[in-house]
Amino acid sequence: MKIIEKRKTFFTISLILILSGLIAMPIFSAIEGRILNYDLEFSGGSMLHVNIGQPFDNNDIADIVAEVTGNSTPQIQKVTGKEEVIIKTVEMDTETRDRLYQALQEKYGLKDGKDGDFLNFSNISPSVSGEMKVKAFQAVGLSALAMLIYISLRFKDYRLGLSAVLALLHDVLIMLTVYAVFRVPVNNSFIAAMLTIVGYSINDTIVIFDRIRENQHKMKRSSLEELINRSVTQTMIRSINTSITTFVMIAVLYFLGVSSIKEFALPLMVGVLSGTYSSIFIASPLWYVLKKRAANKKEANANA
Repeated sequence: MKIIEKRKTFFTISLILILSGLIAMPIFSAIEGRILNYDLEFSGGSMLHVNIGQPFDNNDIADIVAEVTGNSTPQIQKVTGKEEVIIKTVEMDTETRDRLYQALQEKYGLKDGKDGDFLNFSNISPSVSGEMKVKAFQAVGLSALAMLIYISLRFKDYRLGLSAVLALLHDVLIMLTVYAVFRVPVNNSFIAAMLTIVGYSINDTIVIFDRIRENQHKMKRSSLEELINRSVTQTMIRSINTSITTFVMIAVLYFLGVSSIKEFALPLMVGVLSGTYSSIFIASPLWYVLKKRAANKKEANANA
């Protein structure tokens, strides 16, 4: 397969996807006031505890909350053993709270007054602190740095390490695009999903680079393009089969899981696809570009 010859096409596809996310962020910032759909763990909000007094569906409650507050991803929790619901949504003022309760009252015939069905209302602070956010980004940065050093030493070529880290950055930006465009709630699962994909993606990249190193001794007379194309082709089936297996298991979790599981599974599915794509079509071509640039620079200096 001619991976190197078609590298500009692969780079263009990735660039379009990443730019769509970067463009979506300021657009949603102007519309909603935030570039990402921050969940309550990040932004804080309000909690309303109501006695419904009859069986109810969480989706019906969520639709009412979304209509009144404008928050399309409220957290609806049914109290175990009771016909009560705890609603967590964006921060509400008194007027919005009253309108929400009135909407629930019209739907379920709730009671007013001292012995009514309005049980509790309070504001909740974000559980993910600024310090935790910083440490999460530090963890990703330190992991990338450690991978850069390890791969550079392991394969005795810093360009391989740099290519692998750039491919990881590609996967992180693709994940951000999914969160930005599809308004997936950014919560604790966001940090876990990012770190999971960073660890998963590097595995296929290392396998391909290891095959390139092995073939360098067998294909000394071949061009760099032939070396990379053959190495990627030899490992492609393995990478795809591994990714399909992982993707199917996550997809089952997505379709059968509750909303919190789906919010974690969807980015992971995209991350698995992106990680496989970057390992095959981005990392090795990036190494080729860096390698050729260094060779051209060396030749130019020699001629000078």
